[in-house]
Amino acid sequence: MFIDKVDIYVKAGDGGAGAVSFRREKYVPYGGPDGGDGGRGGNIVFVADPSMNTLLAFRYKKKFIAQNGECGRGSKCHGKNGEDLIIRVPYGTLIIDKATGKIIKDMSDDKPFVLCRGGRGGWGNRRFATPTRQVPNFAKSGTKGEEREITLELKMLADVGLVGYPSVGKSSILARISAARPKIADYHFTTLTPNLGVVSTGEDSGFVAADIPGLIEGAAEGAGLGHEFLRHIERCRLLLHVVDISGSEGRDPVEDIKKINRELAEYSAELATRPQIIVANKVDLIDRKSADLDRFEAFVAELGVGLIYISAATGENIGRLVRMTAEKLKELPPPKIYESEIEPADFVGRKTKETVVRRENKKFIVEGEWLVNLLGQVNLSDWESLNYFQRVLRRSGVFEMLEEAGCRDGDTVSIYGYEFDYVK
Repeated sequence: MFIDKVDIYVKAGDGGAGAVSFRREKYVPYGGPDGGDGGRGGNIVFVADPSMNTLLAFRYKKKFIAQNGECGRGSKCHGKNGEDLIIRVPYGTLIIDKATGKIIKDMSDDKPFVLCRGGRGGWGNRRFATPTRQVPNFAKSGTKGEEREITLELKMLADVGLVGYPSVGKSSILARISAARPKIADYHFTTLTPNLGVVSTGEDSGFVAADIPGLIEGAAEGAGLGHEFLRHIERCRLLLHVVDISGSEGRDPVEDIKKINRELAEYSAELATRPQIIVANKVDLIDRKSADLDRFEAFVAELGVGLIYISAATGENIGRLVRMTAEKLKELPPPKIYESEIEPADFVGRKTKETVVRRENKKFIVEGEWLVNLLGQVNLSDWESLNYFQRVLRRSGVFEMLEEAGCRDGDTVSIYGYEFDYVK
């Protein structure tokens, strides 16, 4: 089964909490705090894998969560860092933010890409020891790992795309010019998925060709099979537009070219300007001396593109087609690489101190993601830690927002289950 688009959820590991611990050893007075820091959470890392050509691995598994960092321990022991989660995808896979539709990364190179970073480990209580605070009875919890819902969309990395109506011989041509062995039969839509083949041009050089399932009129609107795979020719530098010059199925080659080009243009205006070579296949079925090819050749000349007559069945002009294609590719720019559309402020895991204050009857509710992390970093039963919590709330403007919302002395304030009476 060929799968080229899938939605998944990814989350980096949370950081481990710092430890609250005190050194207690016989004959060692004034041991002091020795709580170690928590470990860092594992990252979500994407890697392009040349052995993959489909997103089938994501058909059933939709959730990917990296390992959390371990908590710190006494004796200044640091918690173990969480292992990174490596997610392998085919070359040419786009990582897209599901909510905005913006491209995050084009996996078209060998460099690993860190999509979500693991949370930082919390500090142990030994880090809070000062000459005036010699017995810190609190530590910080780790921060949460970044998370995101994304869409993986595969756009094959091929230099050349073979396009055309069903049964014009695209698969036969690919089998002739490469080691690919696509299914070949004399009925429409034999090819149900794109096929890739590496074409050698000698001296360790060559190009990659993709056989795209047959297009028909209306493909850009969803007719036939080809519309599902039009995305795979968006990267192709050159299109080999294959037509049945013999008209064995009663179609006019000129009209075929017009209709397919119209479908490409309706799908993407950029595809309409993509360089083409018209490949007139099944030349072995016509008598070129008596055949009237003037109208066809005049039309191709008007298009301003190359033309070659071949026979995939007999192998006629196949070598010339490969050389012609290779020469044309030398003149063209490299395959298209999609740039990231994510702005720095939009990027994964970017935390904000957005705070919401709302009133429910006589209770004031304060919410904000940063407050969840803050609560995890304080020991509310410890006087010094509680003072720290109140100072952060005041510096962050939470008390000011409460007063603007009408909070007065004696009113109840609730922050994620922790309630207290407000005192100005």
